Amino acid sequence: MTVNVYDQANALESALRSSEEFNTMKDLYGKVNGNEESKALFDEFRTVQLELQQKQMQGEEIGEEDVMKAQQTAAEIEKDENIRSLMEAEQKMSQLIQDLNRVIMKPIEELYGENS
Repeated sequence: MTVNVYDQANALESALRSSEEFNTMKDLYGKVNGNEESKALFDEFRTVQLELQQKQMQGEEIGEEDVMKAQQTAAEIEKDENIRSLMEAEQKMSQLIQDLNRVIMKPIEELYGENS
């Protein structure tokens, strides 16, 4: 019997959408977007993050001003309960995805481990 890996991947996607971690994140994201101050601060934070990522990808130097802006935005975010809760939920979701990635990569790691 041949296993269709893509069917399994789609089942995993469905399971993730149904997971407590994802639904908690979804609820908290709704709270951030439902609060004007939280949403504005969150949008600013994401803009700063994207700008820094673009500079890194383009090989541009990240200056002291950029670092200061990022630190200031991060400090403001820490004060916002809605965003702080969302970021904690994101960390839990990220950990879940890392755990799943370890499981997915196990056959390849074992394969190369056998030949060492």
